[in-house]
Amino acid sequence: MSVTAVLHSEWIKIRSVRASFGSLVAVFAATLAITLLVYSTVGRAEADNGEDPLFGAFYAINFAQIAAVAFGATAVSSEYTGGALRISLSVVPRRGLFCAAKTAVLGAAALAVGLVTGFTTFLVGQAFLGEYAIGLDAPGALRACVGAGIYLALMALLAAGLTFLLRSAVAVLSLLIPFILIVSFVVGDIAEGAAGYLPDRAGQQVLHQQVAGGPGPWTGLAVTALWAAAALLAGWWSLRRRDA
Repeated sequence: MSVTAVLHSEWIKIRSVRASFGSLVAVFAATLAITLLVYSTVGRAEADNGEDPLFGAFYAINFAQIAAVAFGATAVSSEYTGGALRISLSVVPRRGLFCAAKTAVLGAAALAVGLVTGFTTFLVGQAFLGEYAIGLDAPGALRACVGAGIYLALMALLAAGLTFLLRSAVAVLSLLIPFILIVSFVVGDIAEGAAGYLPDRAGQQVLHQQVAGGPGPWTGLAVTALWAAAALLAGWWSLRRRDA
């Protein structure tokens, strides 16, 4: 098969598997729903609390990242259900091409939805704030909207790499979700400097208007990219070495 045909087939898989496509849609839908709920009720009070207004505008990204992780995990784990991987490799016997195509399509889909999500959650949230609203011309706002999309795509790729390695979406979700929701905060309380280099904490630096300590906005995204690249490399090694 040509590279274009392999890429197209991987997109068809993502679109046709209900769990993966539903998780991709949930990245946007959950973020919009949380933004509407929060900002229509306590938005102005939150805007006047003296904290970073830009980071507060992306509060719903905390929920979107869970959906992004679920998308990355389910998009890959579907290959390990019912012998699907053997069929895929019989059609695309070059495992490197198969892994690269799935990763590329998954990452592109997550990035596209992530960028739409980042701009939407910012603009919709600010629409409720009246005189407290900040625009895309505010310092760091445009960077944060773009960075939010990149961050969500990197979290999806991190989950995808781990799923290639562990061959189970349940295992990956059981590992990453507690890590994001609990472990990084515990580490932050114990060693705040080290926590800034965890994949979620580092990537979210791009959402801050002013970063105090830890890596900078783009450096933080680069740290998250390194985590995702390491997971994908381990996943590729596992796919290459193990039997289908």
